[in-house]
Amino acid sequence: MNIILLGPPGAGKGTQARRLVDERNMIQLSTGDMLREAHTSGTEMGKVVAEIMGAGKLVTDEIVIGLIDEKLRGENGGGFIFDGFPRTLAQADSLAELLEKHGQTLDAVVEMRVDDEALVARITGRFTCGNCGEVYHKVTKPSKVEGTCDVCGQQQMKFRTDDNEESLRTRLMEYYKKTSPLIGYYYAKALLKPVNGLGEIEEVAAEISTVLG
Repeated sequence: MNIILLGPPGAGKGTQARRLVDERNMIQLSTGDMLREAHTSGTEMGKVVAEIMGAGKLVTDEIVIGLIDEKLRGENGGGFIFDGFPRTLAQADSLAELLEKHGQTLDAVVEMRVDDEALVARITGRFTCGNCGEVYHKVTKPSKVEGTCDVCGQQQMKFRTDDNEESLRTRLMEYYKKTSPLIGYYYAKALLKPVNGLGEIEEVAAEISTVLG
């Protein structure tokens, strides 16, 4: 099964993708992770990515598609989760062509719906452990001992610099302008599966499991 996780920044796509990896043996293809991996890989594609990122330029759609192409050639486990891609209609068309090239299909697009105001409240209180990546929230999920990770015991808590209200609203506007047209695109293809992205992690996971079958 190949799926896309679609939703605004902070909707919890990464958290739910990790659960699907663990529970269904799926492979998460996160654009950011692939670029970081390529940057240090030493491959020809990696050298191109490193040069572009080193110059502070944006990586082109062609390069991202090339990275995904490489992943699709390998082991697919229980299928692929596309996280952070596609972001535009042009990218969606490119992904469809790439899957067809590999004899694969897209089975579902899980749209994690959120309320903007609730999302702002949730994200502006979020922080993570710099050592193991465990996610916390100063109101809804504080660590048991302030400043210390419950999971690994390290004291490396950090807030993302862009997890503030002004930055988040800018990112939301960018999402709605560029990515929200994908909702109609995939609805027309009968692939869209909306879920409540603001529920508790377990609740969202259960809803995703239901829509995927």
